[in-house]
Amino acid sequence: MELELPRTSLPLSNNALVVLARRYLKKDELGQVIETPEDMFHRVAKCIAKPDKKYDKNADLKAIEKRFYKLMTSFKFMPNSPTLMNAGRVLGQLSACFVLPIDDSIESIFEAVKHTAMIHKSGGGTGFSFSRIRPEGDIVKTTHGVASGPISFMTIFDVATETIKQGGTRRGANMGILRVDHPDIEKFIKCKTQTDRLNNFNISVALSERFMAAVRDGESFPLINPRTGLEVRRIPADQVFSEIVQAAWESGEPGIIFIDRINKSNPTPHLGEIESTNPCGEQPLLPYESCNLGSINLGKFVKEDGSLDFQDLKEVIWDAVHFLDNVIDANKFPLKEIEKMTKKTRKIGLGVMGFADMLIAMKIPYNSPDAEEVARKVMKFIDEESKKASAELGKKRGNFPAYEGSIWDSPQTPYMRNATTTTIAPTGTISIIAGASSGIEPLFAISYIRKVLDGSELIEAHPQFVKEMRERGLYSQKLMEEIASTGSIQDIDEIPDEIKRVYVTSMDVTPEAHIAIQAAFQEYTDNAVSKTINFPEDATVEDVKTAYMLAWQKGLKGLTIYRYGSRPVQVLNLKSKKKEEQPAAEVQETSNGKIAPRPRPRRTHGITERVRTGCGNLYVTINWDDDDFCEVFAQMGKAGGCAACQIEAETRLISLALRSGVSPKAIIKQLSGIRCPSPSWDEGKQVLSCPDGVAKVLAAAADIEIDKKEQNIMNCPDCGATLDFEEGCALCRSCGFSKCS
Repeated sequence: MELELPRTSLPLSNNALVVLARRYLKKDELGQVIETPEDMFHRVAKCIAKPDKKYDKNADLKAIEKRFYKLMTSFKFMPNSPTLMNAGRVLGQLSACFVLPIDDSIESIFEAVKHTAMIHKSGGGTGFSFSRIRPEGDIVKTTHGVASGPISFMTIFDVATETIKQGGTRRGANMGILRVDHPDIEKFIKCKTQTDRLNNFNISVALSERFMAAVRDGESFPLINPRTGLEVRRIPADQVFSEIVQAAWESGEPGIIFIDRINKSNPTPHLGEIESTNPCGEQPLLPYESCNLGSINLGKFVKEDGSLDFQDLKEVIWDAVHFLDNVIDANKFPLKEIEKMTKKTRKIGLGVMGFADMLIAMKIPYNSPDAEEVARKVMKFIDEESKKASAELGKKRGNFPAYEGSIWDSPQTPYMRNATTTTIAPTGTISIIAGASSGIEPLFAISYIRKVLDGSELIEAHPQFVKEMRERGLYSQKLMEEIASTGSIQDIDEIPDEIKRVYVTSMDVTPEAHIAIQAAFQEYTDNAVSKTINFPEDATVEDVKTAYMLAWQKGLKGLTIYRYGSRPVQVLNLKSKKKEEQPAAEVQETSNGKIAPRPRPRRTHGITERVRTGCGNLYVTINWDDDDFCEVFAQMGKAGGCAACQIEAETRLISLALRSGVSPKAIIKQLSGIRCPSPSWDEGKQVLSCPDGVAKVLAAAADIEIDKKEQNIMNCPDCGATLDFEEGCALCRSCGFSKCS
């Protein structure tokens, strides 16, 4: 069914309208949009204003609703997606993320699976620590058997997530965490580089200060059985650290969190230790806690002279804290345990988006000391003002119930409504709605191609860049198209250096500069900071290792890296003779002049390679005769029906082409880059589909390098536009699709 965009008088881009229509606005039973953006914002504002009556029977709800409506429609603040989707509707689940406990028992594990299903159905994401589960091969006294280990149980959560579509609008996401001292840690590190499972998980290793010190000092490190608390063996800490780095270099995972550092800033240590975070890692939570997040659009607070309007920013901060505290009371929680724990600590997470837009308006390069200083100054102001606003709410409404014994329990802070107030969260789709750059990321591109609903393509460019280029008389459609091919302007001669200096993209920024910005924001953020540290394709494993150590030294609470393209490590060394070194194969012609394939010889030579795709293991056989490659076979595990027929048809045609004189390079070019809805990773290689997997095996056998542009781009399974990797997620800027794993 064709999607009809809603009418609106709000300054929303077509991109924003597509995202709203697909994922946020009410629809009827036929899937037709029956709500305007104005209706949505009124619905949310009215719902979130209602809790004021609980604390003040004389509260003017109409005035509060009007204030909240203005807060959102000014695009200076946006709450997290579940609030926009569900406030004022039957579902009513407004939180973005949850953490569930998992103990070392079948009962606890499957109770968590059930709770996960309920949370995903309601629109939330879940985080878990699997560190309490006994290791693989350990004894199980009740059955006299052996344990299968935490990774085997992660697959159960993965399958449950795959089965559930969240509220018809959001796909489930999980965070799986394992402590670095767990005996199964090395299996965990590699669990996403060597399997086609766990596609609904982000994974991170919880690194302790003791472990990091052992890495620094070149010492061994004990692995502890969580069932007994006893040491099972010692291994070199640097060996484990190198395995983490290698896996992250290959596929972007696992990420790392510094678990002791997180617990050092735990505001309620008397309630227990923090073991896990939400799916993108920015929100550490106690078991059964949820997070209620929102982001301020920093680009809206730059004056014409390039200075910041701190008075306006202060007013928005206070309104946003009020809004987010009300979300907790308006929320329809999926579990009683979650409602109880969330209301006990009343954590909120006020963050930012549009940081790159703000820097551009201020003429400050993202990769500069000035940008770091601005980041500290702005976040310090947001943190301090959010605490003042929370204290004022605490004075009027009462402190959060777990205040006594918390870090706020002192004469200096007699009032505090929320145990935490600040978090830097991903802002993928809400930043599209607000017309802002994502979170604290640099621009992902100065100009890029956007696919529209009718299948055509439009060139999108940063509005301030377009304005400056027009003012200088340098703007042209041809130039925008040239920029869109890479997203960056750094190698385009006709663009002045002073423009290049300010308009930098994520791939123009060094990992060290990325980390410096993250560290600046972390300094004044209660929880953690969601950010992706981008690496160029030719970055080395040692480069990633250096970044991880730098993150520890800079005081970060965690780190996620993405190496562009995650170029595959070639493990197939069997190569054919170079084409120019061998005689051309004889090509026969039929009576009507058409090319006919040369006959298949009685005996051929070949190799078979397994490729892990999103649909399962694909076994690809490449054979050659005395002339050249002559045939390709492929089989998909136990697949039958249409899948098997299509694979057989595909490889028969490839074989026919090879024996008819078509070069392997031409075949590879046609097959590589074909995408299906379930792309996968295979030992660092990005496998986009079965045809793409066949192309990779054929390219390896023929010693042909696949075009980097074709190899590295992943497309949205919903609309086909290019996916952008940032903040730990894949995001489509055309339709709002996101996948955080």
